[in-house]
Amino acid sequence: MNIISLRACIRNKLTSSIHLIHTLSSHEPFSALKLTRTALTKPLDKALRILDIIAPKTGTSATGRNSHLRLIQDFLETNSNHISEQHLSSDFSASSSAEGISNGLDEILASSFLDNEEPNAVCLRSDAASLSSALSLCASTRDLQVGIQYHCLAVCTGFVANAYVGSSLITLYGKCRELDSAYKVFHEMPIRTVVSWTAIIYGFAQEWQVDVCLELFSVMRNSKLKPNDFTFTSLLSACTGSGALEQGRSAHCQIIRMGFDSYLHIANALVSMYCKCGSVPVALYIFENMCDKDIVSWNSMISGYAQHGLAVQAIQLFEKMKNLGIKPDSITFLGVLSSCRHAGYVEGGRNYFNSMVEYGVRPELDHYSCLVDLLGRAGLIEEAKDVISRMPLSPNAIIWGSLLSSCRLHGSVWIGIQAAERRLLLEPDCTATHVQLANLYASVSCWDQAARVRKLMKDRGLKTNPGYSWIEVKNKVWRFRAEDRSNARISEILSVLDCLVDHMITLGYVPEIHEEEVNDVLYNCN
Repeated sequence: MNIISLRACIRNKLTSSIHLIHTLSSHEPFSALKLTRTALTKPLDKALRILDIIAPKTGTSATGRNSHLRLIQDFLETNSNHISEQHLSSDFSASSSAEGISNGLDEILASSFLDNEEPNAVCLRSDAASLSSALSLCASTRDLQVGIQYHCLAVCTGFVANAYVGSSLITLYGKCRELDSAYKVFHEMPIRTVVSWTAIIYGFAQEWQVDVCLELFSVMRNSKLKPNDFTFTSLLSACTGSGALEQGRSAHCQIIRMGFDSYLHIANALVSMYCKCGSVPVALYIFENMCDKDIVSWNSMISGYAQHGLAVQAIQLFEKMKNLGIKPDSITFLGVLSSCRHAGYVEGGRNYFNSMVEYGVRPELDHYSCLVDLLGRAGLIEEAKDVISRMPLSPNAIIWGSLLSSCRLHGSVWIGIQAAERRLLLEPDCTATHVQLANLYASVSCWDQAARVRKLMKDRGLKTNPGYSWIEVKNKVWRFRAEDRSNARISEILSVLDCLVDHMITLGYVPEIHEEEVNDVLYNCN
């Protein structure tokens, strides 16, 4: 058999086996507990035996290979949110996916072949870099289905033991929010590099699981590996998302000790972290002492001001940025518009929105949402509605929700009803929209209509999700959810709250209870 025929034969068998594995999915919810199973279903066992046509690379243990095969098997049997049987079959047959897989396989297969001692056995010579690049591309586009197919290829060629391929797999599953799978791949890696540790920390950081990130970081340090700048960026990202200030400060100390504080992207991450965690003065100190600043630096500080309603400071920084000749982008304008919204600065919101065109920045949905919310809060309901009607983009549920909230606030019943109907077309099971619509009816004493909406919620089984707040005490974040009494010290907490309320009343402050809360309590009681 010549080389061309051999390539075609192997390529066809690989493609067929991958297709067969996908179509055999039974789609149950993924669980880490399934990773311990060893028995294969009969049809899938046949499919995996087809993968054995290509011998594993020398040095790859059978145990590790079988473990990855089980991981793929278990994953393909899941009912992941990213996968459905119809979606799989249509995507696999689609020209784009088919061409992508074909080109990827051709690139690896074309790298060259080595004839084994057995005349019918074939082993691919390594091109782990190509496979790692393909997986990285799948991760950047969050294409989980194609990524699983490359995972199959990595297993059967033996490249799954390669540190770069393994790190790319972790990144893929992490970006697709399949953290169980990401950690399983990480756990099975024979050799872990800094890139591997950074990839798994980044995966959990995306879900703001700061405690897990810190634990992984600690284990990494104990393994004698030194974290790099991207490791710290991932760690700061987790602290930013969860509002964990003390953990962020601890990471900042280690960054200084290791000399990473001069790195531009580290400094930008620190500015974002301190702003998000409420330490705006510290963020400003870091920002002002940066040797070099890019557009991300300015945007981080402006957005930080906007998050805390510091509109004057945000606008001043924006004007300073323009005077220095730095061209603002869409994120810059979003930060300034957000600050105007928080401050109720209507005229400034109009001017900055209109000036976007001068800088070649096309307004996106988020910019329109800020403007509509700003106008609505100011009572300019008709103008807000006119902005929506003239949008070149289709308004999303957030924009209709902003208009609905403003209508309820200012008593614009009929426009509010229209907004609620439009939002319900986009999100028919949105509990918040039903609640706001019922409250809108109640605000003008239309009790029958309010009761009808409440009954509709009850018939559909829609319930309001309780809100929660959090506070950081001794490097630990404590979360408190409404009506949640699971905390072991709840009696002490309530006693302190009662004392605070009594103290406020003696000072002449009467606690406010929003109408939504009253209506929800009455509805739940009924």
